[in-house]
Amino acid sequence: MLFSSMTFVYVFLPIVLLFYLITKKELHNPILLIASIIFYAWGEPKYLAIMLLTIIINYFGAIAIEKYSKYKKPLLALTIVANLSFLIYFKYFNFIITNCNNILHTHINALDVVMPIGISFYTFQALSYVIDVFRGECKAQKDIYKLALYICLFPQLIAGPIVKYHDVADQIDSREVDFDKVCLGVKRFIIGLSKKMLIANTMGAIVDKIFIQDPHNFSHAVAWLGSVAYTFQLYFDFSGYSDMAIGLGLIFGFKFMENFNYPYISKSITEFWRRWHISLSTWFKQYVYISLGGNREGKLKTLRNLGIVFLLTGIWHGAEWTFVVWGIWHGFFIIIEKILNIKEFDAKPHTWYVNALRHIYCIFAFGLGWVIFRADNITYAKNYLLNMFGFLNLNPDGFLYKMPYYVDRIEIITFIAAVLCCVPLFKNMLEVKNKVAKSFINLWLLTMFFLSTITIATGTYNPFIYFRF
Repeated sequence: MLFSSMTFVYVFLPIVLLFYLITKKELHNPILLIASIIFYAWGEPKYLAIMLLTIIINYFGAIAIEKYSKYKKPLLALTIVANLSFLIYFKYFNFIITNCNNILHTHINALDVVMPIGISFYTFQALSYVIDVFRGECKAQKDIYKLALYICLFPQLIAGPIVKYHDVADQIDSREVDFDKVCLGVKRFIIGLSKKMLIANTMGAIVDKIFIQDPHNFSHAVAWLGSVAYTFQLYFDFSGYSDMAIGLGLIFGFKFMENFNYPYISKSITEFWRRWHISLSTWFKQYVYISLGGNREGKLKTLRNLGIVFLLTGIWHGAEWTFVVWGIWHGFFIIIEKILNIKEFDAKPHTWYVNALRHIYCIFAFGLGWVIFRADNITYAKNYLLNMFGFLNLNPDGFLYKMPYYVDRIEIITFIAAVLCCVPLFKNMLEVKNKVAKSFINLWLLTMFFLSTITIATGTYNPFIYFRF
């Protein structure tokens, strides 16, 4: 079940919220747990067993780590391997087999497996729990139902943000639900739904029209259009889902961390990763980078650790070489900026044109990276990038469509809206106290909600990007 579906918005969510609000606090966790299981099983009931098995493994694994402290390292290793085995099998096994066949000239048959939705997210959440217990940052949860709620809580189950156990342990035990929180959560959900339906999907339609073609068969201008459109699609799709998850969390009394902080205003790739998919970058920092030694063992090892983190970041996103190269691409810029001591440079004041040049550099770096990220394979990514910079021999007979085919009046308006929403013009919109301004904002949100649900009801184009992750 998707957040951006009529079933969720008009059936599932109202029913769950109604039961949640009219029952005692003691029943809130069971209601959310049952709702989360139904939510996940709605589309993929056969993969529910994998998630339930993940819960059981981590429940007993954490208890064993806490009880048998003398053996906690091998017990942690065993629990991590058990968690990653599901991820490797469903997400990476065929990728490994295909590459082994190509390198070793073997003929091992690929398996007919489909990756369960959300497995990357809930696996990382489960790992954060057992590592927190290992480090002594929290106690092992003796109530398996509370642990199950943490791992499969439906607001952030399939698309994040990745919630770390120590951040929500107290909220699982006790939380307050009041009218103001529910209202704020609903507003945040509407903002996310609007981002997804009105901007991301419009951009996605342009992107799909372009990326379905051979790069030899469209002009340089169209290639740049596809790159820019995908840059917007990915941000508004991903941040839109995060907004919806954060809003849903507030509705049920949870406070999740922010996952995006206007990443496209960054002046360096280092800053970009402090603003983009914050829950993932902090996860890798806390559980991989620090575990490898962080910056405590000299500059060379620090650079090595950064390289490993971004290689793994690329691999986490998908079982394709495009994701690996994308991770290396970002790691390269992060390492260069570390060598140049970008933090010290940031601390100094700079003229507007220096800041403008830095901003342009950052846009080019992540924008070209998104082309690699979106491409189906490395060859396609290479040819697409060559087209953008005029180094690809184009087929003039292959130019089937001119620019108006991709961009009409609605798309132009959407591009303008996307640019405006990428900068913090409306950052504190929901905190406005003035009654007139607040009424205007509420009316605007109702309008956006109406347009979004009309789009859901009448449209057939509603891609789910996170299925690839």
